[in-house]
Amino acid sequence: MERLHTAATVLIVPGLRDHVAEHWQTLLQARLANVRAVPPLQVNGLDCNARVEAIQRELEQIDGDVVLVAHSAGVLMVAHWAARYDRPIKGALLAAPPDLNAQWPAAYPRPDTLRANGWAPLPITPLPFPSIVAASSNDHLASLEAVTAMAEGWGSDLELLGAVGHLNPAAGFGPWPQAETFIQILDC
Repeated sequence: MERLHTAATVLIVPGLRDHVAEHWQTLLQARLANVRAVPPLQVNGLDCNARVEAIQRELEQIDGDVVLVAHSAGVLMVAHWAARYDRPIKGALLAAPPDLNAQWPAAYPRPDTLRANGWAPLPITPLPFPSIVAASSNDHLASLEAVTAMAEGWGSDLELLGAVGHLNPAAGFGPWPQAETFIQILDC
């Protein structure tokens, strides 16, 4: 397998399910030559502050430019991290952010549980770095309207992907080659 080389270090920020073998982020990590990933938390997995601190610990290990690649709740973690820390970031790919005001299916943590663990209020102010929000038109964790509002608040470019569900293995992703294209755009 040929590795994709980037000038910046790519930091993978997974969602609440952390590293799933068949997830596009895990597959992407295997393809990238210059990559790190935020490790799974061993305790307090739903604690937003613990997740933000895990991102910061990884960033402290990286010299030079960074492109963040976040999915689902990982996007919310990045928004919280950006509101607390002032480290230059080259860009961020923010895929399928969930809406804390939506009613999620039973297999997911309740939005009220996440709110109680520090996820709300979600910072919706311009991010201090370029970002791309990749949005689905049929995500069961967020309406397109909610994702559009997040992208506008963050000052992100909105990329409409069509009906791709939550952009995870349950929705048929596996590999997501378009992520590499977005990373290359952000790494310019």
